[in-house]
Amino acid sequence: MTTAAAPAPVPDAAPRRHPVDQVPPPARLTVLSIQHVLAFYAGAVIVPLLIASGLNLTPEQTIHLINADLFTCGIATLIQSVGFWKVGVRLPIIQGVTTTAVSPIIAIGLAATGGEGGAEGLPMIYGSIIVAGLFTFLVAPYFARILRFFPPVVIGTVLTTMGITLLGVSAGDITNYAEGTPATRDILYALGTLGIIVLVQRFFRGFLGTIAVLLGLVIGTIVAVLLGDTSFSGVTEASAFGVTTPFYFGIPTFSLTAIVSMIIVMLITMVETTGDVFAAGEIVGKRIRPKNISEAIRADGLSTLLGGVLNSFPYTCFAQNIGLVRLTRVKSRWVVAGAGVLMIVLGVLPKAGAVVAAIPSPVLGGASLALFASVALVGIQTLSKVDLTDNRNSVIVGTSLGLAMLVSFKPDIAEVFPSWAQVFVSSGVTVGAMTAIVLNLLFFHIGRQRGANVATTAEGERIDISAVNEMDRETFVGTFESLFNGATWPLERAWESQPFEDAPALRAAIEDAVLTAERAEQDDLVRAYPDMATLVTADEEQAGSISQDVGSFALDNLSEEDVEAVRDLSARYASRFDMPFVAFLGRTDTFTAIIADGVRRLDHSREHERRVALTEVAEIAGDRFSIMVADANPVGSAWVRKFESLQ
Repeated sequence: MTTAAAPAPVPDAAPRRHPVDQVPPPARLTVLSIQHVLAFYAGAVIVPLLIASGLNLTPEQTIHLINADLFTCGIATLIQSVGFWKVGVRLPIIQGVTTTAVSPIIAIGLAATGGEGGAEGLPMIYGSIIVAGLFTFLVAPYFARILRFFPPVVIGTVLTTMGITLLGVSAGDITNYAEGTPATRDILYALGTLGIIVLVQRFFRGFLGTIAVLLGLVIGTIVAVLLGDTSFSGVTEASAFGVTTPFYFGIPTFSLTAIVSMIIVMLITMVETTGDVFAAGEIVGKRIRPKNISEAIRADGLSTLLGGVLNSFPYTCFAQNIGLVRLTRVKSRWVVAGAGVLMIVLGVLPKAGAVVAAIPSPVLGGASLALFASVALVGIQTLSKVDLTDNRNSVIVGTSLGLAMLVSFKPDIAEVFPSWAQVFVSSGVTVGAMTAIVLNLLFFHIGRQRGANVATTAEGERIDISAVNEMDRETFVGTFESLFNGATWPLERAWESQPFEDAPALRAAIEDAVLTAERAEQDDLVRAYPDMATLVTADEEQAGSISQDVGSFALDNLSEEDVEAVRDLSARYASRFDMPFVAFLGRTDTFTAIIADGVRRLDHSREHERRVALTEVAEIAGDRFSIMVADANPVGSAWVRKFESLQ
């Protein structure tokens, strides 16, 4: 009897490339790339327009700045998205000129020309940009070590200050530098442009919502052309083709004060880039590691250095295009690379720059008003994460904002200082940033620090953040072990992030430890929690033994039908996902809401729901941490609850 030969082994299929690395068909890639350029365009060209306006540059010089910006934006985007060596994060991220640099650049240019403005100040600007770009490139591998000097209280203060002070630039464009009462027509142009932006954001979603500023600029300019208040005569006079040449405005000059001012700008953009890269990684499903952050920051540094050589400005990731990736769900970095190529093409067409330069200044002012107000809003959102009941944080924010506004409202104060120091004190952004950085060092890094209590020991002793920072691993885990159901590894990894600036930083380190762990660890952590059927149907005594959060929902006198419904839901959930149905009850106060949430989650894919469940566990730990901090800070928590009761 013969035995049939065993079938030949099937060769392994070629590993499927990650969506980030997949290349769409040419036609689709082109359309998607154009979409990214449209979403990016207004934010890109508005910066050189504002700088040209602030420095009183001629229309020809303005056109050159716009084309140089677009050309270098394209190169910078290719560096970031395609990458080489250890430069570029290789994610679908578009690089653009950062608005953070607008006010300091104008201040440097005006200081270099005695307040007169003009192209004569550009060499000093570009000298500071070149050095700041080189600094950024070299410091990238070590940035994680200095990140602790830029906590949310510093970043939030700087962004808020920046947004508020830049509104003065918008006001100058809106009034068209009028002496006395501004023209009514200028105000109407600005308000009309702003109104269009607001209406587009209100009534449109998707791609149109992302180009609200661009639509405002286009419609406002069209109205101005129809009314005879602007013309495109400069377009016919502009060359059909032109490439920006290195050092077009002269050989760079170097000023220590200007360099320090621009380095501060780059430090802020490094923090922004870090956040943008994490956001992009989350959207495309790639885990971000420290080396990825270094690669992204190196790309920022190299792009900024090129900007100084090619007559452009500092570069960073553009958040609106990251939002477009989320919106379209097209994760390919080659789509963004295609957008970079299109920007290079636009950058060698002076007529395109002339079209942008024809935008009336009141229209530009209305659009920039929306842009800069959103910058201030981001700063306020960042400050919302800061514990302002801690007097140290409130002093940092209040003093920095106060000095920044003083300089912004009375810029003549800068003349009191020596000429070498005027670049530091002539810009509210620079004053606010330096004040926040110095005060943060003073309050949190110099000498022995005593801050708000963040926990209570088993003996009932209240301990503050400095005591937490002095704990060894075992003591730290023992103090915070109640945050998780039996698991200690999130605490052990959070301990490695010492020192912590404050309680929110400690909480963030614990949550990050959960969300960046290995898959098997995360799954075991979720399975350590009781499902909703167990928790909701427990009596008060049982609830206390299995959960530390909200007690028992049995107090709501559940009916037999309710009990059966939650048990059935938990069973179906466990069968589908092989996990307990875990939910953070702090946001849910009715049994009906629990059931509705569970039914909705049953429709998730396994991978999606796995992330949702893990987020719920992180929310539970965060809520327990908040309770712990409240117990350790009865006065502070009572102050917070006082305002919550007014809402």
